[in-house]
Amino acid sequence: MQIYFAASIAGGRDFLPTYQRMVGYLKDLGHVVSTEHIVAPNVWHQESRMTPEQIYERDVIWLQQADGVVAEVSNPSLGVGYEICYALFLVKPVLCLYHEPVLLSRMILGNHRPGLRLCAYRQDEEWQKAIELFLPDCSQEPGFEPLEAGRPAIV
Repeated sequence: MQIYFAASIAGGRDFLPTYQRMVGYLKDLGHVVSTEHIVAPNVWHQESRMTPEQIYERDVIWLQQADGVVAEVSNPSLGVGYEICYALFLVKPVLCLYHEPVLLSRMILGNHRPGLRLCAYRQDEEWQKAIELFLPDCSQEPGFEPLEAGRPAIV
């Protein structure tokens, strides 16, 4: 499957080693991670050659092509928040992973749209299990409307 991995770039790279392990795990499971480049330590430099419009257009196409979105949201990021909302608008399943004891944004915690899963983790095994439980959502036709209300699935 095509997985769009979202994580902070401009907002901070404190969780970079975790991002790298998450992308590696998705790839080890046999999935294509369209945004694999964001786990490169020099991604900011790589992307500095592109205009903001080019990055936006590229990322929107990748979101449209994705079967699902896995977002590590421990570090606040306007871009990641936008990607999550855009994916839900497109009726794509989204898994938000965050490291406890990080205080997650209430805009994410309070989002009750179907298709959104949340998982707090302390150990790698916990986010790995959450990804395994989430992936079947990405391989089926969406069973929800983008504006329908409900409760987020908490893994």
